[in-house]
Amino acid sequence: MKALIITYYWPPAGGSGVQRWLKFVKYLQDFDIEPVVYVPENAQYPIKDVSLEKDIPKNIEVLKQPIWEPNNILSLFKKNSKQSAGFLNPNPSFVGAILQKIRANYFIPDARKFWVKPSVKFLKNYLSKNNIDVVITTGPPHSLHLIGLQLKKEIGVKWISDFRDPWTDIDYFHQLPLSKKARSKHHQLEQEVLRSADAVLVVGKTMKENYKIFSDNIHVITNGFDSSLNEIKENVLDKKFSITHIGMMNSDRNPLVLWKVLSDLCRENKEFEHDLEIRLIGKVAAEIDELIEKYQLKNIVKIDYLPHNEVKIHQQKSQVLLLAINNVPSAKGILTGKIFEYLQAKRPILAIGPEDGDLAEVLNLTKAGTIVDFEDKEKLKSTILKLYSAYKKGDLTIESSNIEQYHRKNLTEQLSIVIKDLVNKV
Repeated sequence: MKALIITYYWPPAGGSGVQRWLKFVKYLQDFDIEPVVYVPENAQYPIKDVSLEKDIPKNIEVLKQPIWEPNNILSLFKKNSKQSAGFLNPNPSFVGAILQKIRANYFIPDARKFWVKPSVKFLKNYLSKNNIDVVITTGPPHSLHLIGLQLKKEIGVKWISDFRDPWTDIDYFHQLPLSKKARSKHHQLEQEVLRSADAVLVVGKTMKENYKIFSDNIHVITNGFDSSLNEIKENVLDKKFSITHIGMMNSDRNPLVLWKVLSDLCRENKEFEHDLEIRLIGKVAAEIDELIEKYQLKNIVKIDYLPHNEVKIHQQKSQVLLLAINNVPSAKGILTGKIFEYLQAKRPILAIGPEDGDLAEVLNLTKAGTIVDFEDKEKLKSTILKLYSAYKKGDLTIESSNIEQYHRKNLTEQLSIVIKDLVNKV
């Protein structure tokens, strides 16, 4: 059985977008499914991590076709902008505001839309000469779903659409300077994809609830971790009371309550201030730097970007792992892939986000940590003090459980069942 997987992110791409399907591809052959991967030949990835190339099975076919990305041209006009790659600038310059408006209203669903037509042409030819049982598209970028949609319309392929993130419910959608017509177009395309796909994959229960009015064949397959839990040995933990956040921290993901609480605790307890170390590993928005300065935490906070293999080391040695959920209307449904690698590290997790969301359910199920609401200053303060007290006693540990279900191989087995059920369906 063969599956053609259409994805934008593929090594040497780094960051979270590449992980899900790189790991599925790694294990699919264990369940008698041969993956064929279709990716852009010359994509401009904002983050690169060549260490991930080792996870690509040596015997799989990877198809590549050139992509033209208008982002390359637009970037020439914003060199002097304060906007950082990967962030939607809330206060753009005049030119930046115009560029944001152009991107939002003319590149629908996104700036990779120009890869759709040549990809459909190339893949129709490939599919006519090769026996492929199912086509799988994964987004964002959601333009890739339009490739699957067109192949479905033109040659009737069996098609699975995978949503690593929602489309119109994604955390930053409400910030886009969209016209009424453009907003309507996004919703129309999203619903057409959901209704037309033979099966839909999502990463959390909230997304499934939101999508089930458009599809009756939706499957929740979360993200996960890869290495065996048995490989996690006793690490020499940081000597400092380290609180580590892995991944991008943009303005929506800025844990405002945390900086205020840490500032108060440092002012009230000089020993706590001496012991504390905050590590932010990943891209950080400028306004977060400003808040760190405002709350006099500059000497306590360290900001780095590290390759994925080095990140794991810091996850395992950190005293506490911080997970900040975007404070947006769709927050309940956000289940960042980083949570599952946090689970693997077996360190206490401190999350800031909705106490009734998908993330809270995972933490409760695995007994891996505590979640505090965005504005619950008192609970956050007491939780940090409890963790700090255990650190001072030398027994800051976590007895988590029910974690193996999130191993990438077990998740790939779930995927294989969905694929086989679809392919074998008469």
